[in-house]
Amino acid sequence: MSSEMNNTASASASLEAIDPIALTRSLVSIDSTTYHEGAAGDFLAGFLAQRGWQVEKTPVPQPAESGNQDARWNVYAGPSSGSPDLVFSTHIDTVPPYIPFTEDEEFMYGRGVSDAKGIVAAQVAAAEKLRALGYRVGLLFVAGEERDSAGAKVANQAPKGSRYLINGEPTDNRLALASKGALRAVLTAKGKMGHSAYPELGDSAVHKLVDALAKIRALELPVLEDVGPSTLNIGQIEGGRAPNVIADHAQAQILIRLVGDSASTRAAILEAANGLAEVQFVLEIPFVRLRALPGFPTMVAKFTTDIPELSQWGEPLLLGPGSIHVAHTPYEKLAKKELFEAVDLYVQVAQQLLN
Repeated sequence: MSSEMNNTASASASLEAIDPIALTRSLVSIDSTTYHEGAAGDFLAGFLAQRGWQVEKTPVPQPAESGNQDARWNVYAGPSSGSPDLVFSTHIDTVPPYIPFTEDEEFMYGRGVSDAKGIVAAQVAAAEKLRALGYRVGLLFVAGEERDSAGAKVANQAPKGSRYLINGEPTDNRLALASKGALRAVLTAKGKMGHSAYPELGDSAVHKLVDALAKIRALELPVLEDVGPSTLNIGQIEGGRAPNVIADHAQAQILIRLVGDSASTRAAILEAANGLAEVQFVLEIPFVRLRALPGFPTMVAKFTTDIPELSQWGEPLLLGPGSIHVAHTPYEKLAKKELFEAVDLYVQVAQQLLN
């Protein structure tokens, strides 16, 4: 162990141990729905700097669709010099709507307790334990994961040379063997307005869009035996002027959870929509296979993560407390016992990798 490691370990040991429940409570009390992550980033940067971490805040640009100019950040915390061997990472943004923090003896409730502010707290607590033992570790908390991985893309332009990346998402404290990708598309149908009593005088964009979506829903999407099927969600539909007006415009947004290369799925969607709607593919995050470790339970993540956009941060693993089944719902919760178990799991996984 180097002298710097000894000094860091001594400094860390002199600080009061982190209470991951209290840290989760503080984080969830800050509304950081996507595009509004600035205050949560400021809090984390200050919290980690006070505990002796070398902290960097990196701006993440606001897209035009966000409708605001508020600052938002990625927050990196690492050794005072040199590269970390392993970095813990997750996201600080949440899906809307904001839900305040509450708790009882067994559970914490509120937006982000499982996805992913409880994970932030568990990773910080684990990193402090590892730092006290002399390991060179870092922490990377990014903006925008819930929308387009904007923060991860920014972070990937300035990696810190780590050998391993442990990304945090709700996996019920099991290592993920794979993570599905995502393909998002916008379908736009155009028509001609007219009086609804005379449909022959108009051309309904809504009818075209509905027909295109019906054909897309009927597609046989790829399946991987050890992972499962690709899945489709029609998430948004809008269009038309009034019930008695033939619609001249209609639009829908769809999301495919990928289990392999997207080429065949893209081609099938384009063919299904041909002559009915224009298709624009606006986001793709690839399917990834991940590493398991002896002695740790495993699962397959049917959701998408930042891992494909953090390719320069080392070999990835995916692990975190909480259930994805309650994330993005009004009933989001995380068992306090599971949070403490996650801290220990993060430490054990890091030690097995680094030893």
